[in-house]
Amino acid sequence: STPRGTAWSCGRHPVATRRGRRRTSISGAQPASRAYRDAMSSVRVLVGTRKGAFVCTADASRRDWRIDGPYFEGWEIYHAKGSPADPDRIYASQCSAWFGQVVHRSDDGGSTWYTVGNTFAYDGVPGTHQWYDGTPHPWEFARVWHFEPSLDDPDTVFAGVEDAALFRSTDGGETWAEMPGLRGHGTGSSWQPGAGGMCLHTLLLDHSNRDRMFAAISAAGAFRTDDGGQSWKPINKGLVSEFMPEPTAEVGHCVHRIAQHPTQPDVLYMQKHWDVMRTSDAGDTWTEVSGDLPTDFGFVVAVHPHEDDTVYVVPITSDAIHYPPDGMLRVYRSRTGGGEWEPLADGLPEAHCYVDVLRDAMDVDDCDPAGVYFGTTGGQVFASADGGDHWQAIADHLPAVLSVEVQQLA
Repeated sequence: STPRGTAWSCGRHPVATRRGRRRTSISGAQPASRAYRDAMSSVRVLVGTRKGAFVCTADASRRDWRIDGPYFEGWEIYHAKGSPADPDRIYASQCSAWFGQVVHRSDDGGSTWYTVGNTFAYDGVPGTHQWYDGTPHPWEFARVWHFEPSLDDPDTVFAGVEDAALFRSTDGGETWAEMPGLRGHGTGSSWQPGAGGMCLHTLLLDHSNRDRMFAAISAAGAFRTDDGGQSWKPINKGLVSEFMPEPTAEVGHCVHRIAQHPTQPDVLYMQKHWDVMRTSDAGDTWTEVSGDLPTDFGFVVAVHPHEDDTVYVVPITSDAIHYPPDGMLRVYRSRTGGGEWEPLADGLPEAHCYVDVLRDAMDVDDCDPAGVYFGTTGGQVFASADGGDHWQAIADHLPAVLSVEVQQLA
């Protein structure tokens, strides 16, 4: 359905044209406390889609939303993410089957954009990885899947790319250099692409230890560095993938997404091709926590910012049927660290909903109560201002959503 309170104001803008603006009002959202409103003035949601980027903004109550865009209209925006050190600094990955990859940067919160460096050259002799049929295939750069800006320097940003590798820029995206320790790991030659390509799609920077990072690659698995990216180790013990010749092999698992607990840095959750997993030792061992989910296939996983054992997933029917079970869109929440799950359905489509939620398309804010956000391949962006109890579409009829990232603005 169309969000209530919609109004449009159209205009032309230079570079990444902003074609329109609309406002949506969320009924039933819980009002923020006065102390919270004083401390945090607004929330910004960055939405990457198949045909452009959109910026959704609301005040701390998260009741009324302004939507600006599309920027880069007609182009796929795989990912857009802002810097924790400077929220006005945003990086965006634009991609086209015709024209290839382009990296953009905004220094004013998304109002204007600049094209920056776009040369991603593998370090040394690239070598080969395995192709779909198991034959050797050369490493070839295709696109940036994920940006992860530094926690304390807006000019430093990491890029996870396809074919899977990790790059870093220290000059605001003007130049890029591979961090070869990951791709050069001894297992790199045995990595294979998943259905969407061989992509480094998730990178987590540990807030408690600046030398520690986590990466997830489809289809190679999860990896960790404890020395700032110089060396990496696979962290896939406990994963079982029946499609593999060796289901418990060190690498080769199709990990769809990982998420780190904000206050317990050794606790991570994983949505695998099948199975929801949890680790309490920074990935050294994993335990399945799918429990009573209707299906344990899916792409997203997110962790509550304040509640120690609260985690969110969106079950998808199967790897062959990419829509929710029975056509009913549900977010599932566990308050026990997995195992026991409850459906969250208030405000979500009750029937005939045949959309997917892709791996980078869910995020949470740090508000109290916490906000949860996700986008669908049907072009909806749903938001809950009360930890998932109630939902409302803050954007509708967008192109298919590829990524959702939240920023909190002072």
